[in-house]
Amino acid sequence: MTQPINLRQVRKRKAREDKAKQAEVNRVQFGTPKAQRDLEQAREAKRKAALEAHKRDTDKGSET
Repeated sequence: MTQPINLRQVRKRKAREDKAKQAEVNRVQFGTPKAQRDLEQAREAKRKAALEAHKRDTDKGSET
C-alpha cells in the first residue's frame, strides 16, 4: 500500500518550485547591468554581420 500524501505540503512545495523558477528568470532578465547587456548585444550584432559577410552568393542564373 502506498503512503498517504499531505496535499498541503505538496502545494507548498510546488509554490516554492514555481517561485524559484521565476526568480531564475528574473535574475537573467534584471540581474545584468545595462552596459553588459549592451556589450553582449553589440557582440552578437558583430558576429551576425561577420557571418553574413562571409556567405556565398548562390545565383543559379549567373553561372554558365
